[in-house]
Amino acid sequence: MPRFDVVILGAGAAGLMCAATAGARGRSVLVIEHAGRVGKKILMSGGGRCNFTNLHTGPEHFLSANPHFMKSALARYTQWDFIALVERYAIPYHEKTAGQLFCDRKARDIVGMLLAECEAGGVTIRTGTGVTDLDVGRPHRMIAGGETVTAESLVIATGGLSIPRMGATPFGLELAERLRLAIRPTRVALVPFVLGKRKQKQLADLAGVSVDAEVCAGGACFREALLFTHKGLSGPAVLQASSYWREGEAVTIDLLPGTDLETLVEAARANHPNMHLKNLLADFLPRRLAQRWGELWLPDKPLAQLSRADLEKAGDLLHRWTVHPQATEGYATAEVTLGGIDTDELSSKTLEAKRYPGLYFIGEVVDVTGHLGGHNFQWAWASGHAAGEAV
Repeated sequence: MPRFDVVILGAGAAGLMCAATAGARGRSVLVIEHAGRVGKKILMSGGGRCNFTNLHTGPEHFLSANPHFMKSALARYTQWDFIALVERYAIPYHEKTAGQLFCDRKARDIVGMLLAECEAGGVTIRTGTGVTDLDVGRPHRMIAGGETVTAESLVIATGGLSIPRMGATPFGLELAERLRLAIRPTRVALVPFVLGKRKQKQLADLAGVSVDAEVCAGGACFREALLFTHKGLSGPAVLQASSYWREGEAVTIDLLPGTDLETLVEAARANHPNMHLKNLLADFLPRRLAQRWGELWLPDKPLAQLSRADLEKAGDLLHRWTVHPQATEGYATAEVTLGGIDTDELSSKTLEAKRYPGLYFIGEVVDVTGHLGGHNFQWAWASGHAAGEAV
């Protein structure tokens, strides 16, 4: 029967990085991917340009039941290490908002780089191959594509539950459950909000409108773009806040962050006493948004006639607009899965399961979830590299 030093289940970001790292150490490596191609989430990320890391990646940009767990892996394979790899392959890239790095061309440049690294290390990759009859032990045994395979080290890099159309499955979580490993509750993260039907109807004309806003949920606030959609709210600020939101909770939104409404009104009253508030706001908000807010909720009076109560009401609607999302768009569009294998079960240095020698869990299947902006990819590179150095 075929025997390898390492078998890696999953040919996504973490799995390919682990394979390349182990292969470079002279290990015989087999990567098994049930989908028909490798790196499908890499290819679709960042609008097809792959936000492959972030200049400011650090532990503060991650959620986990243990906020210290990811520190070791992130410190030993940093964003600068991955950037150096990208530059060695002469892949052109650029920086966007808040340190986010994207490919100038296409995400396939990153996949091609990882495959080249795997090829240099003699890694074998099998796509369109399912795994059955997995027996965890030393050696680990499994049937892959109808063939029995054994390995001293087994790495689970099968990802989370997000975006099933990309091939996401609960394989890793189901294996952990079978082995009686603790699992932190899973839920969607980095996902748009769905509003109730009444609110959708009120805001339908704003679909496609984007505005700089501060969105707060679960005690966390993010100032980035907010996008109105046909179903509700999206955009970077909303996606970030969604990782902290729980069903039934309120979301508070400041549509004029860094600006005081009363100060705007007082400054405009002297020269434009007959101007209506919605027209004044059109200088600071997208015109469609200002007009819709005026039609729905803002006092329909000239600035000179606005009372203290009117200004307080308008301030609440603009600086403290409160919505109660009916739901999120779910795993179909969520960029990542929050929760997963409890980090207490794993070594923070190697990602090896403490109770199962030679078994490793890396990437999204672990209870480590990054903020939007390349942080989740950096966790994939760092955790994959940590395991690849240990197998």
